[in-house]
Amino acid sequence: MQSQSYIIEKPINKSDLWRDKKPLLDHLDIELTERCNNNCIHCCINIPANDMDAKQKELSTEEVKKILLEAISLGCISVRFTGGEPLLREDFEELYIFARKSGLRVLIFTNATLITPYLAELFSKIPPLVKIGITVYGMKESSYEAVTRVPGSFKAFRNGVGLLLEKKVPFTVRGALLPQNIDEMDELENWASTIPWMEGSFSEYVMFFKLRSGRKDDIKNESIKGLRLKPEEGSRILSRGNDYVEGMKEFCHQFMRPLGDKLFLCGARCKGCVDAYGYFKLCLSLRDPACMHSLKKSSLKDGLINFLPKLYKIQAVNPEYLRRCARCFLKVFCEQCPANSWAEHGTLDTPVEYFCDITHAQARFLGLVREREKAWEVRQWKTRLGKFLKGGIYE
Repeated sequence: MQSQSYIIEKPINKSDLWRDKKPLLDHLDIELTERCNNNCIHCCINIPANDMDAKQKELSTEEVKKILLEAISLGCISVRFTGGEPLLREDFEELYIFARKSGLRVLIFTNATLITPYLAELFSKIPPLVKIGITVYGMKESSYEAVTRVPGSFKAFRNGVGLLLEKKVPFTVRGALLPQNIDEMDELENWASTIPWMEGSFSEYVMFFKLRSGRKDDIKNESIKGLRLKPEEGSRILSRGNDYVEGMKEFCHQFMRPLGDKLFLCGARCKGCVDAYGYFKLCLSLRDPACMHSLKKSSLKDGLINFLPKLYKIQAVNPEYLRRCARCFLKVFCEQCPANSWAEHGTLDTPVEYFCDITHAQARFLGLVREREKAWEVRQWKTRLGKFLKGGIYE
């Protein structure tokens, strides 16, 4: 008698699970804490690890579990634990095991400095099912700790990575590109190529840093501004990969067009985020109180059905946004968004010059705009896009 398999694997989008309707929620980000054991010079969120006031305000273990269970009931199949540094939570192991036993795929964003032999063994025996994401701040002790400002953090990072490699726990790395480590790009990329799960060339850098979205630290924000790459330099780094232009052609073919006066166009539908204090929102960077839905007073379902649709309807009223951003055919790859506008200006619809300059630098490299030309002034943008897609440069 021929044996039969009891398990048939197929992609979720090929199954009958969502044949009749899509789930209300397919993925959830949970910021377990804003606290971090590092004190990175560029970070838009971190507060000290020993901040007891913040710790006491964080969601409790049972509150996080309740949110996870409701998310699952709404169709959620994956969760990302992030921070701050999520491994700082004393109940991290309990929450991780709970999420995995509940059937969720778990993505962990971490600096890797708090990975212990015990945690590496745990991830080996109960795999997250998604590669752990690790941010790298330098390839040398001097550069790494010039960014983190914590003695011993480089050794702890390398130890954590080593434990994951030893236990064959899949992870990927990305680089935070700063003046302290920008000359180490080749070294970082060569090292990343030795990691079994990187699957190809390394190209993921964080370099256009966001300001502190709580808008409570003007001194730190001025410091972050001083660390940002110049737009032309950032564009040059973005275009280093051999497949950059082809990737941009595909992206532009699908999405490039002016987007009008609607503000929330980030594509975060069917997803959601919960911050460390129990507020549900479109993205973790969005700190405008009017754009936050308390899960301590209401449900996740109510947030998805009644709260988020109100955000999608919000329209820009700022004349500069309407004159520029609403008419700009480059808007789809500009990081101008309500969250960044709030962090920079305290409004949802004020143009952020830095992100505008970055976008135009990319467009000049691709031949979509001329020198000193602004994209919102271009009327025949479809002609330029067609020329670019066919491999030419607009002249």
